[in-house]
Amino acid sequence: MVDVTDIPRGTVARTARLARLPLGFAGRAALGLGKKVTGLAGEVISDKMQERTAEQLFSVLGQLKGGAMKLGQALSVFEAALPENLAAPYRAALTKLQEAAPPLPAATVHKVLAEQLGENWRDKFSEFDDAPAAAASIGQVHKAVWADGRDVAVKIQYPGAGPALLSDLKQLGRLSSLFRVLQPGLDIKPLVEELRDRVVEELDYQLEARSQRAFAKAYDGDPEILVPKVVAAAEKVLITEWVEGTPLSRIISDGTQEERNRAGYLMSTLHFSGPQRAHLLHADPHPGNFRLHEDGRLVVLDFGAVARLPHGLPEPIGHLVTLALRGEAQQVFDGLRDEGFIPADSEVDPQGVLDFLLPMLDPITKDEFRFSREWLRAEATRLGNPKSQAYILAKQLNLPPSYLLIHRVTLGSIGVLCQLEAEASWRDVLATWLPGFEVE
Repeated sequence: MVDVTDIPRGTVARTARLARLPLGFAGRAALGLGKKVTGLAGEVISDKMQERTAEQLFSVLGQLKGGAMKLGQALSVFEAALPENLAAPYRAALTKLQEAAPPLPAATVHKVLAEQLGENWRDKFSEFDDAPAAAASIGQVHKAVWADGRDVAVKIQYPGAGPALLSDLKQLGRLSSLFRVLQPGLDIKPLVEELRDRVVEELDYQLEARSQRAFAKAYDGDPEILVPKVVAAAEKVLITEWVEGTPLSRIISDGTQEERNRAGYLMSTLHFSGPQRAHLLHADPHPGNFRLHEDGRLVVLDFGAVARLPHGLPEPIGHLVTLALRGEAQQVFDGLRDEGFIPADSEVDPQGVLDFLLPMLDPITKDEFRFSREWLRAEATRLGNPKSQAYILAKQLNLPPSYLLIHRVTLGSIGVLCQLEAEASWRDVLATWLPGFEVE
């Protein structure tokens, strides 16, 4: 039984905050609906209304300690797709969501530690800092010194996080249409449903510990990726080695081009190499989960969300990308149909399908490519405009369930690369790690 006095924000209060959102959005929409809404939100919502909307929406999300904050973090990686005149009001609020949340009282922290590690929990540490060093979507992190002298990170799950998470996601699913202020074509429901499917896994820190140990073993001694080792784990407390580094959010806002390129290249390397080396895909690519170490390695901090891929990334992905780059329209069509992306009775044109795909593959057609907000906005417009051929064709395609998480994580990773404005040889990364991909 959860003691409601331990829950930082009660479920009733959380639901009330979320329920107030429609009123704010409705009022602002009424001010702008002098004509039918047919294009981007900026056509009917002024800059000042956008700023107020951003402040209200992300203030609510940032104060919640469950599904709303998790959804906000998931959305934050897509900020780069917003038109520039709309992006600025969201950028600061989104960045705050990635690493900030109101802290738990020290007494509550101590109570959780006693429940999870035993009444003598203090004996396991030589030092413990009651002030949190960072926040996650369902917990917060404290810096401490383990009894053997190692600096450690202690991740503590918020009491009541499970019920709160499910309540938030249920409520947010009902309000999904409101988030179209970010992008009219953005459909939040599948994202909410997919997040809900992974709630049970993310609430189990012992399961996360097993995933982190698998990554740590796979990348032990690696010159590019640094995964902190697990020191101890309980159901709601996870203790790992403490590793310093520059947060990716700071590199996005103030980093040099060299740092941006390095961070982006290493994120891409982790994305494509994890399934082959650890048989796991890191499935939470928001900047709060990454640091750039002073020695140049990418520090990966959170393994609550992973996809288990015992055979690595599906070989057809690389094979079909190769065929697309060769211009083999019919073979690409046949392969996509075999994998379930194109319904068996579909009458879409193979060349039309190839023309739909090629702009997405532009980053690997060049020796080096610089991801940018402009490129992502152009793609978002091409795919999200109901009048475009790409939009019409996309409505006739399927996303097979086995590819859903891979697709979502890939899109999220691209969003971060565009925030970084990173430039590298992405084709080389695929050639090294993507099964079935061949360079001509």
